[in-house]
Amino acid sequence: MATGYSQKSDRDLVLACQKREPAAFEELVKRHQRTVYALLYQLAPDWTDTADLAQEVFIRVWRNINNLRNPSSFRSWLTQIVTNIFYDELRKRPRKLPTVSMDEGMDDDEGGEGATRDIADSSALPDENVLNKEVNEVIRAAMMKLPEQFRTSIVLREVEGLSYEEIAVLTKTEMGTVKSRIARARLKLQEMLKPYLESSSSQAEISG
Repeated sequence: MATGYSQKSDRDLVLACQKREPAAFEELVKRHQRTVYALLYQLAPDWTDTADLAQEVFIRVWRNINNLRNPSSFRSWLTQIVTNIFYDELRKRPRKLPTVSMDEGMDDDEGGEGATRDIADSSALPDENVLNKEVNEVIRAAMMKLPEQFRTSIVLREVEGLSYEEIAVLTKTEMGTVKSRIARARLKLQEMLKPYLESSSSQAEISG
């Protein structure tokens, strides 16, 4: 039983896990398993083995938790493990083509990345403070339709709240490319959401 551990912070649970206390680990798993499942699904909605991958995530957590020098950073460390496992699996699986069509026009003729890749972060998603549950679900569904690389970047940025630098490290991608993909993903999301948002706006005007 994990009695007493449920009242502890993640930091204290990590410290207990580093002392090899299984009950503390059980509480960490219980507390974060839904987050792991959700992130894996957002990264790879068409994969059918999410449960197996989530189990691998926590196996890796238990094996490597002694290497976590800052127990307070457990959540970001967990996100890194999930992302690493996602990329490990991605390399093993057949690739669906095209996967980077949204990158067209962003590279120069010699295969290098042009100056236009550093798109300013000027087009943000609609203000979440005024979004209702229905609109959030529409946004989530739209994100699932993005090409793989773009979905990964936008999920890590908008859902997990990681910085561009952190995403670049996790995805082993140059920061300029990360910025470009997120900007392109935002524009694509706005394009996909435009009919719905216009419809919602019209209904609001009628009801008002």
